[in-house]
Amino acid sequence: RHLGGGPWGLASPRMITLARALRRLWAVLLCLMRGVWTMRRRQSRWSDAERAMAVRSWAQDMLQAMGITLQLHGTPQSGSVLWVANHIAWLDILAMHAVRHCRFVAKSEVHRWPVIGPLAAGAGTLFIERASRRDALRVVHDLASALQAGDAVSVFPEGTTSSGETVLPFHANLLQAAVATQALVQPVLIRYLDASGERAEHVRYVDDDTLVRSIWRVLWASHTVVQLNFLAVQQAQGRDRRTWAVDLRRDLLDALG
Repeated sequence: RHLGGGPWGLASPRMITLARALRRLWAVLLCLMRGVWTMRRRQSRWSDAERAMAVRSWAQDMLQAMGITLQLHGTPQSGSVLWVANHIAWLDILAMHAVRHCRFVAKSEVHRWPVIGPLAAGAGTLFIERASRRDALRVVHDLASALQAGDAVSVFPEGTTSSGETVLPFHANLLQAAVATQALVQPVLIRYLDASGERAEHVRYVDDDTLVRSIWRVLWASHTVVQLNFLAVQQAQGRDRRTWAVDLRRDLLDALG
């Protein structure tokens, strides 16, 4: 009997992949709904420690739902720290949250996105009007306050996503928060690998890519690994933010190889 693809034969590899992607999509939607429900029902009653635990657990669940394995290299700094990372995709935020709840800076439009906006706000994201110099100063002040309160803060000084082949030049403005508070800064190299151990092209989120298309590529992939390489911690004392931005980018380029 012929057992090829078709309704009466064995499923084709493409059908198997589609079924896996749809299972992951369902798991992601459930995780999103659970996250929104939790934020709305419990957020006002959480302590800072409970919020941090909830956000980290939810991010870990989301990575698992999408079939993504998280690998850590180096030691994430505890206590107050500014994490300075390269930026490849929306997944970067989930990966960092899965290590430790941290404050991010996002464009103000994200606050108005359905589902994502409430989740980002509930996780403590700081929203910025990029065209406003005054708003940039406000965000630097808010970052400094978060660092003084003992939080972890993550920034992407490239200001946009890249393919992951290199690290784009850094904008130095947000580093002023660390300079002003004498906070510790730790560069973090993010990279994505596919099932064969090569750079994961399906994770890219650049140029004309849409969020929906990017998510579907991740769900369709057989396996994805996100590696976070936490480099040596640096002191802010005596630093100039512009020179420091150049040095931090060079550190990430060296780690990227």
